[in-house]
Amino acid sequence: MKVLSVLGLSYAYPDGQSALREVSFSVDEGETLVIIGPNGAGKSTLLLHLVGLLPITTGRIEVLGTPLTSDNLKQIRRTVGLVFQDPDDQLFCPTVFDDVSFGPLNLGLNPTMVRQVVGQVLAMVGMAGAEGRVSHHLSLGERKRVALACVLASNPRLLVLDEPSANLDPGGKWELAELLKGLSEPKIIVTHDLELAAELATRVMIMDRGEVVRIGGVGEVLSDHSLLVAHRLARRNAGKTPSIPG
Repeated sequence: MKVLSVLGLSYAYPDGQSALREVSFSVDEGETLVIIGPNGAGKSTLLLHLVGLLPITTGRIEVLGTPLTSDNLKQIRRTVGLVFQDPDDQLFCPTVFDDVSFGPLNLGLNPTMVRQVVGQVLAMVGMAGAEGRVSHHLSLGERKRVALACVLASNPRLLVLDEPSANLDPGGKWELAELLKGLSEPKIIVTHDLELAAELATRVMIMDRGEVVRIGGVGEVLSDHSLLVAHRLARRNAGKTPSIPG
């Protein structure tokens, strides 16, 4: 089943800078699409379009067959859960419970159900019992987990994550990778980390200068060293590319 379709999406910022050029791709149920590309490729601009934070000027986005328009933006934002690169952009309440309960309360769940949902999603992300802690007193890795819990609490059909491993130490990165692998929702993950891409992706999409350069299987894309070098994703003459899970 097709969860997301992006068709001919183009976008230019008010200063005239072109950020997206005829971007088209889709995501199916059960799939993890990892998007890689150099800085300025248009990856974050694309993600902002998926939840309506930037207007569609050219092209079309459909979520579960429903077009993303101003009339159904609220519905789309319930369906597509965006986890920002910086968790401090997502956490703004006094306690972890307040942050994670914000979405379910706005969906109209009763207080008893909200408490159940908060407990469930915090357990899912390895933060069980953290309800009373102050969000901004947590470590970066803990804040990232709570930010993910905030999105999961609204029961999205598609998870979208922008650089989820940014600024994490290696241990934190692989703990997060295991957490994400355990989530059944289809995912779009933007990252510069080719090891993480190799671990999580079912397909990989390379973007550069606002365009989709290649979409393909993990081995097909990440083993093409000349392709990675051409788009500033690997060192020229480097000996090895990331190992591809068997």
